[in-house]
Amino acid sequence: MKISIPQYRCPLGTVQGEPPDLETIKRHGWREQRILVVNEHDTRLDFAERELVRRIGQRLYGRAQHE
Repeated sequence: MKISIPQYRCPLGTVQGEPPDLETIKRHGWREQRILVVNEHDTRLDFAERELVRRIGQRLYGRAQHE
């Protein structure tokens, strides 16, 4: 006969809200603090813009691990 042990439920789980909208956070960061967060694979950018983002990232932070 198996006896199931009830899983402990963290009381903080009930107060978690909705996950934040990342685009809203990025927009706010740019407008308020001039911080730009860009994914080099963002489809809203054309080839030249994606290449520029990639080169800036490499210059400031080095090559990505998977390259």
